Amino acid sequence: MAKLVECVPNFSEGRRPEVVDAIAAAVAAVPRVHLLDRTSDADHNRSVLTFAGEPDAVAEAMEDAVAVALQLIDMEKHEGQHPRIGAVDVVPFVPLGDSTMEECVELARRFGARIAARFELPVYLYAQAATRAERLVLADIRKPQFEGLKTQIGHVGREPDYGPSRLHPTGGAVAVGARPFLIAYNINLESTDHELAKRIAHRIRERSGGLPRVQALGLYLDDLSCAQVSMNLLDFTVTPIWLAWETVRALAADEGVELRESELIGLAPLASLTAVADHIDAPDDVPVEQRIEAAAGWLKIRDFEPTMALELRLAATTAA
Repeated sequence: MAKLVECVPNFSEGRRPEVVDAIAAAVAAVPRVHLLDRTSDADHNRSVLTFAGEPDAVAEAMEDAVAVALQLIDMEKHEGQHPRIGAVDVVPFVPLGDSTMEECVELARRFGARIAARFELPVYLYAQAATRAERLVLADIRKPQFEGLKTQIGHVGREPDYGPSRLHPTGGAVAVGARPFLIAYNINLESTDHELAKRIAHRIRERSGGLPRVQALGLYLDDLSCAQVSMNLLDFTVTPIWLAWETVRALAADEGVELRESELIGLAPLASLTAVADHIDAPDDVPVEQRIEAAAGWLKIRDFEPTMALELRLAATTAA
């Protein structure tokens, strides 16, 4: 397989579709780049794009997306449930095909330096691209959020890796990194109890002694009038999707609450979904699309379609 890189940027805009349209159009306009998915959430006020292609083309598309986002998103006016530090909040590069993590690290660092110089944008390197141990975990960089970073960015230890030690006037700051594939997976509770969601998130996150390679937040969604456990599954081979679902279900049941549904933000590796199918003993003599549809039904994944599996989406997009 050719050298390919996936990019999954998160933008602090989920309520104005015309803005997300403009950002997505900038990505799609770059040759040799395939826009695979876009997801927006009004409560989080956040959108996620997923695209892939040759490394240099992906970096070019991402730079064009940064330019559009900085024109159209004003962090001084932004409100949302999800932690964030900037209009282009986070830019991860993920190796696909024959690409290596080392190549993605180099790409992330080159990209970070370039956008910092072009846009006078403070850039923090995270995950595998981090050059400082305290910046390996994205949540540690994002902890003060946009409002807190305004005053902290000039403090010793808070200065960015690239760019000025002051926030961009409207765009804030950005975290740029290289990492393995991450699954953004949320579970909505049949409850409006925000504190319950926060308790469950605390119990399941790795940092609190919960599930390994899991990050979690407890949120409240105004649009759906329910509490949500929002997760990043950093390695589905360590903590599979089915285990996250069953653990949250058990903790909610302990307090008399059922699970309403779950959702994928962006795409998931095909193997992560077939692992769920294996767990529930879905028939293995049927097409893989049927197996993962059974898995999604068991997980109550909202608006699921088989091409939410990365490999199936990439195959369908490149064949079009």
